[in-house]
Amino acid sequence: MIKGTEIGLRIDQTLTQDATGTMAYLQFEAMGIDRVKTERSLAYIDHNTLQSGFENADDHRYIGSVAKKHGIYFSRPGNGICHQVHLERFGKPGKTLIGSDSHTPTGGGIGMLAMGAGGLDVAVAMGGGAYYITMPKVVKVNLTGKLNDWVSAKDVILKVLQIMSVKGGVGKVIEYCGEGVKSLSVPERATITNMGAELGATTSIFPSDETTLAFLKAQDREEDFVALSADPDAVYDEEINIDLSELVPMA
Repeated sequence: MIKGTEIGLRIDQTLTQDATGTMAYLQFEAMGIDRVKTERSLAYIDHNTLQSGFENADDHRYIGSVAKKHGIYFSRPGNGICHQVHLERFGKPGKTLIGSDSHTPTGGGIGMLAMGAGGLDVAVAMGGGAYYITMPKVVKVNLTGKLNDWVSAKDVILKVLQIMSVKGGVGKVIEYCGEGVKSLSVPERATITNMGAELGATTSIFPSDETTLAFLKAQDREEDFVALSADPDAVYDEEINIDLSELVPMA
């Protein structure tokens, strides 16, 4: 694969939320496909839950009917925010995920290749089509040390933003490595990958390790665990070093 050229990715999972899902499902139904062809597709109702008029309720009923008809899991209002619920219940290390929400890279906290995409891209993926992107550069963020008291995972990504800027991640995948990773829980890792969207990055990803296994065990999903980490001789386009013990609260 050559950086800057177009590549096609097979997508294992998709997600939508209700603010963007309606158009995605209208486009999917226009394809005339009976059932989704992904391993799992989910429709979350978590954004427009305030019922000040009939429009949101109509959207929710429509999305629910599409889910029932085409084999899509439906998460009702109040069930939880899509990224958190997906991380806990459906995310799997090593799987590909696209969602019609910019913070879909949250899944990178457990080693998923998770990307935000347009509704049409999600519809095509549900129909079994590839997701096409420009082959990204890969940035290694080497973490050492351990966070001090009162310093949070949000301070880690704010430090990365300080270094790279809000457009510094465009066309790049941010890969977190190093001994410091072991000190971060899955919720902390997911906080970092979630806010990686603010870099403009294609996605962000952590290795899948013993911490990931413990998280999946807590969700009664131990069987979904796959150990994943970068090859020892992996080559990167850029490298950033961050000592977690030197960070101070920024949020």
